[in-house]
Amino acid sequence: MTTPTTPTTPQTPEPGAAPATRRTGVLSPAEVSGLEPWVMVVRTIEERQAERGAVRAGLDAVRGFGVTFGTMFKKVTTELYPEVPKVTAPRFHGRHQLNRHPDGLEKCIGCELCAWACPADAIYVEGADNTEEARFSPGERYGAVYQINYARCIFCGLCIEACPTRALTMTNMFELADSDRSALVFDKTRLLAPLTEGMDAPPHPMRLGDSEQDYYAPAPPQDPAPVSGTGPDSRRGSDPGATEPVVPTPSVPAEGAA
Repeated sequence: MTTPTTPTTPQTPEPGAAPATRRTGVLSPAEVSGLEPWVMVVRTIEERQAERGAVRAGLDAVRGFGVTFGTMFKKVTTELYPEVPKVTAPRFHGRHQLNRHPDGLEKCIGCELCAWACPADAIYVEGADNTEEARFSPGERYGAVYQINYARCIFCGLCIEACPTRALTMTNMFELADSDRSALVFDKTRLLAPLTEGMDAPPHPMRLGDSEQDYYAPAPPQDPAPVSGTGPDSRRGSDPGATEPVVPTPSVPAEGAA
């Protein structure tokens, strides 16, 4: 059983007494003489640490100025951009592009996987059905609405990894700055690859085959007949009907046999 404690009341200074002064870290000789030895050791360590901190801060300032003065006397490299365009790496992640098939049909099938993979929610896709009268892609669907908001895009490349038909890739173009935020929203007309020789703008019928299988998974070319001495039968000569030599296997004696 615990005994109740009596609450302590704050002590009030006596009338006519001098006001209490705030203690500082400096002790008088009388106070120092009355301290325990271990207290003196602790205070000595703290004083040394404070001195080392002050020295370290001074050295850091000297190092900082050393970097500044060292850079002042180096040759200045001037980039002549935009007069001289900057050369980017071959696999640079720049502006996106919606690719086409060799006949001009779009590779995008409106699956919206790129929009789901985007961590910045910068892609918006609406799919629609193809018809024989208006065909934009070889499959059943195509991307009717496709938008990328470059005010949100972080150019991570996850969208092109998620695309199952390689319809979306990234180019080396990086000049996307604009003073109007609405101009940073690229629609399908600005993202589609330009038409090259042999391409026609959709909609139009499929020209590379009768089904989408001919576009996405064409039949592999047949291998020519092996030449005598170079094919899989070369080790057996030119006779394709030759058989492998039979290698006899050692017989295993039955259990219990002498």
